[in-house]
Amino acid sequence: MTEPSNPARTAVVLGGSHAGMLAARALTGLADRVVVIERDVLPDGPAPRKGLPQARHAHMLWSGGVRAVEDLLPDVTGALRAAGARRSPVTTDMVVLGPRGWFRRWPESHHVILAGRDLLDATVRARVLADERVELCSGAEALGLVGDAGAVTGVRVRVGGAERVVGAGLVVDASGRGSRAAGWLAELGLPAAKRREVDSGLAYASRLYLAPEPARSGYPIVNVQPDPRDAGPGRAGFLLPIEDGRWIVTLNGTRGGEPSHDGDDFVRYAREELRHPVIGELLEQAEPLSDVAYTRSTVNRRHFYERMPAWPDNFVVLGDALAAYNPLYGHGLAVAAQSAVLLRDTVRRHGWGAAGLSRRAQKAVARPVATAWDLAVGQDVFYPGATETGPTRRDRLVAAYVGRLMLTATGNGRMARRVTDVTSLERGPQVLLSPSTLAAAAVGPLRPPLPGPPLTVDERQRAGLR
Repeated sequence: MTEPSNPARTAVVLGGSHAGMLAARALTGLADRVVVIERDVLPDGPAPRKGLPQARHAHMLWSGGVRAVEDLLPDVTGALRAAGARRSPVTTDMVVLGPRGWFRRWPESHHVILAGRDLLDATVRARVLADERVELCSGAEALGLVGDAGAVTGVRVRVGGAERVVGAGLVVDASGRGSRAAGWLAELGLPAAKRREVDSGLAYASRLYLAPEPARSGYPIVNVQPDPRDAGPGRAGFLLPIEDGRWIVTLNGTRGGEPSHDGDDFVRYAREELRHPVIGELLEQAEPLSDVAYTRSTVNRRHFYERMPAWPDNFVVLGDALAAYNPLYGHGLAVAAQSAVLLRDTVRRHGWGAAGLSRRAQKAVARPVATAWDLAVGQDVFYPGATETGPTRRDRLVAAYVGRLMLTATGNGRMARRVTDVTSLERGPQVLLSPSTLAAAAVGPLRPPLPGPPLTVDERQRAGLR
């Protein structure tokens, strides 16, 4: 890593994963130079790395996030699809058992990009680092901020056993769930930010499979969700078709209903513990390609930095460092992308180095965070032990209304689109409170419930199901 010739015109991004690389891209051309500090030595292509264990689990990029990534990196979707990623229309190519019943496969409203996390990160990383204005400093650990409560002027870094200071006109913390920003801010003399955690006790078990040969292309997503009205643990599973004819399958359960680490129990859990056995039936026809990856790092955690009475200039926190969600809902990647776009737009609007710029940026990135947060905790807060005090009155009112909307969406295509407007992060939750939506929710579904998973005859045959 070379010394910046003009630290005040240098941006330093902490973290070289999805959020960090997109933040680096967002600042390219606004700063004279962007330096990405990454603890891992990053691979040249789509390969595992120590600092991203969650890559072994299922990921999806909702269309609200796809649009943001494309805004930063035009035609990156084309590069992903050329490498084998899939574009899956919502809800056309989705077989979903929601809390209130099976969803019909309505005409496309939005879409998701499906790929292994290693492929997604490698594709974005290659595009970002192709710009000579971005420098990657890998194998480096960020130790703390330099500056005071009024302004951050750089970051202390350890590289190869030696410590040094990298001066910067803007430092962006995109270091993920392990972020130490709260402690660093305290060291600068700032008060602690409000923080909320909602921990459903969810455990995740994931495994890669090779799909049956006829089902290796064009197969739908299959998702079995819990019903929060049921007593006891919530159990869920989803099967995502990704590159190279593979399925990545994630099973999860809250306290008392967790899946096992044991690969021999994986299919049994899918068949017998979920609300419907369809995922287990599909896996019986597929070939396992990996061991079971397991994690309990699923707590919802949000730092309300945007509400702090004082905030230092030249410092912004985004991605999982700002808010981390239960991965079940698949919103982390999309929120990180949207936050990077908002960071770029805020710097463009107010100008590099403007007084109060970082505070404005911190408030801006809180907007997509708030939507994803409400979607994640709206269900998780009801599981025993998720919070010290249990769900609030607001939580109960929102959950009752959302439950009614989900029931309506099983038999009303217009309402299914409204729900996916929000879950795709294309529109804010206010669209669910329009007079027409309130009226539709009062009426309920217009078509009767489906008796089982809406797989076509062809899809069942290609997967080897009777």
